[in-house]
Amino acid sequence: MEKLRRAILEQGRGIGSNIVKVDMFLNHRLDTRLMFDMGRELADYFRKDTPDIVLTVEASGIAIALTAAHYLGDVPVVFAKKAGTSTQSPDMITAVAHSFTHGNDNILRIDRHYLPEGSRVLVVDDFLADGQASHALISMVQQAGCTLVGVGVAVEKGFQPGGKKLREAGVNLKSLAIVESIENGVIRLAEED
Repeated sequence: MEKLRRAILEQGRGIGSNIVKVDMFLNHRLDTRLMFDMGRELADYFRKDTPDIVLTVEASGIAIALTAAHYLGDVPVVFAKKAGTSTQSPDMITAVAHSFTHGNDNILRIDRHYLPEGSRVLVVDDFLADGQASHALISMVQQAGCTLVGVGVAVEKGFQPGGKKLREAGVNLKSLAIVESIENGVIRLAEED
């Protein structure tokens, strides 16, 4: 997706050899036009698979999930919470996901009622690195008795194994931009499909 690629190259920063800092427009400060453009792109790609729920992780995946859901006909967005609350249902689906960014494990939680059995679920997130969050969400989809239609991400770190593992597992994966490498702070993107 050219607009996203341009934003990464113009506003993103490479830190070390594995950090892609794009919080200026993707997950701390949001470029709303870009969010809606990314949502439309993901919706156009997955529309034929007829998802009826978009699933993500709090917090930085919510914006892109919401815009994709809007373009899919305003289907519901469900986000897995990272912390338990006193008001949570006793009927929760859980999965553990290690956060590459924060260096810790998160127990993700979704009220089973929000993923009705038989639903067709599209997983959407802002980043794909090792694939821990995607695998946890896919596990939750399976635990709920739902069908995974695919995984859509804004930025995939192609030099980390997450995307490869999902593709090898037969998951329909759409990455809007793939970072091929970071060399001396310079982000290099893979060619578009």
